[in-house]
Amino acid sequence: MKKLLTGNEAIARGAYEAGVRHASAYPGTPSTEILENIAKYDEIYAEWAPNEKVAMESAIGASMAGVRSMASMKHVGVNVAADPIMTYAYMGVNGGTVLISADEPGMFSSQNEQDNRNYAKHGKFPMMEPADSQECLDMMKAAFDLSEEFNVLFMIRLVTRVCHSKSIVELGERKDVDVKPWEPNPMKYVALPAHARVLRVEIEKRTERLREFSETCPYNRVEMNDKKIGIISSGPSYYYAKEVFGEEASYLKLGFTWPLPPKKITEFCNAVDEVYIVEEDDPYIEDFVRSLGFKPHGKDIFPPYGEMLPGILRKCLNGEELPSVEYAEDKVIKRPPTLCSGCPHRGFFYRLGKRKDIMISGDIGCYTLAAGPPYNAMNSCVCMGASFSVGHGAQQAFDRAGVNKRVVAVLGDSTFFHTGINSLLNTVYNKSKTISVILDNRITAMTGHQNNPGSGFTAKGEPAGEIQIEPLVKAMGIKHVRVVDPNDLDAVDKALDELIAIDEASVLITRWPCVLKKFSEEDINEFEGMFSTKNFVNQEVCIGCRKCQKTGCPSLEFQDEKRKMLINPDTCVGCDVCMQVCPVQAIQKKK
Repeated sequence: MKKLLTGNEAIARGAYEAGVRHASAYPGTPSTEILENIAKYDEIYAEWAPNEKVAMESAIGASMAGVRSMASMKHVGVNVAADPIMTYAYMGVNGGTVLISADEPGMFSSQNEQDNRNYAKHGKFPMMEPADSQECLDMMKAAFDLSEEFNVLFMIRLVTRVCHSKSIVELGERKDVDVKPWEPNPMKYVALPAHARVLRVEIEKRTERLREFSETCPYNRVEMNDKKIGIISSGPSYYYAKEVFGEEASYLKLGFTWPLPPKKITEFCNAVDEVYIVEEDDPYIEDFVRSLGFKPHGKDIFPPYGEMLPGILRKCLNGEELPSVEYAEDKVIKRPPTLCSGCPHRGFFYRLGKRKDIMISGDIGCYTLAAGPPYNAMNSCVCMGASFSVGHGAQQAFDRAGVNKRVVAVLGDSTFFHTGINSLLNTVYNKSKTISVILDNRITAMTGHQNNPGSGFTAKGEPAGEIQIEPLVKAMGIKHVRVVDPNDLDAVDKALDELIAIDEASVLITRWPCVLKKFSEEDINEFEGMFSTKNFVNQEVCIGCRKCQKTGCPSLEFQDEKRKMLINPDTCVGCDVCMQVCPVQAIQKKK
């Protein structure tokens, strides 16, 4: 049967057909939908882990126990998981194990553009790069077979276009893979230096066998056409190049990209007059080709960053640009992303942004939008969970330098469970006086409402224990804790005033659900009447001061001709933040 699937859906299907029994992940664009789709298969245990390191360790444990397992994550998540990845690459597998790294050339939803192909080279474990959805499915199945054949962790490197683009896929049946028996093997699975030294030698032997396989791997294939130009590429760059060059060039499409096949590459380069390397991000393939003694064109022509889309290739090669729709650019209204109507973060950042003599250390989530107008309420954002530890470091530096400035560190509930707990421990243990804010909107919102340890449900939607943040932070040694409704601006101000006046570590928890969340029975009982009303602007009372618009709510519209505000009744959810800001009480409740 054929089906139209995204790359992420095809990866999930490939896991199913490969006989996978265990999958763990942390949500992150562009990888999120992999685990969401895997969770639909009853035959596979699927879980959201608190972070990528835990997800990888969970997969490793399942592999040791004898089942095929996998972990999926976005590219920066591999940084978090690198510790177990690098050691498990030494150990080898019992059940086949596959790591999915979803990279982001172009940085659509990421803070950097790192090329995780370098991880395979660094860790000496094999890697494949699918170019379309069919290859996603096929390579997943092959990866598990090869993982067991070569006794090694296997990596599949995706990019955003492959993850989210759809193409036709031929579906197959699930492979019945027996659970392998577990037997104690300290020499393999206990990472002592004496054991690792022996395994290190075996890695080089394994690498030679993998290199030989790479030469004959069907995913490394040559397409000979005109021999004046030869294109070497991997992933979707192969399709981009074919769209530009067509049959006027020959192609070496590399799908198995660590180890790379030196003989096949050498034969191809010798068979063409001029070689071009089309790849996204780092000159990973280009550097290898140069090490073989060839002088290909690559990053000397194409940019070292961003996607290598056909338009980019044409422009870099000959300055050509295909005709497009003409429009008056000066009339296009800029529409930056904004927090939703009813978002519980808006009221909090509206008030926090008005504070003086503070540094606001931010984190990864929807709330990162607070860095821009109208809030201007975030001064740093590095990586998941960094807000508390960065804030601690800044506060210590300010204090020792005699600078009178308080640090407010902000992150979301899922980010707190990810790595914020460790950061808060550091704050308490090292006697910082930062105000650590946890924005508890009851879900992992930014990546599409995935459950987390605080939501009360598993990845499969089954009821689970709900971690309560307030008693958790108190157990960690925080003596000063406040919990507020972030839509209550007076309560937000009062809590911030109280905690800033304290010369010790403190925590402020804002607790109100994401407006787009599918509300559980527990939500409905706790947050009675949420999002059930609407507001309107009394046009006779409104003075057109636009103060309400500074809350950043997209439901507020200013009528230029009337010089009055208007609330869109279709999007207003009655959070009442704007009502509290209006100086003349022109914003009122609809009855």
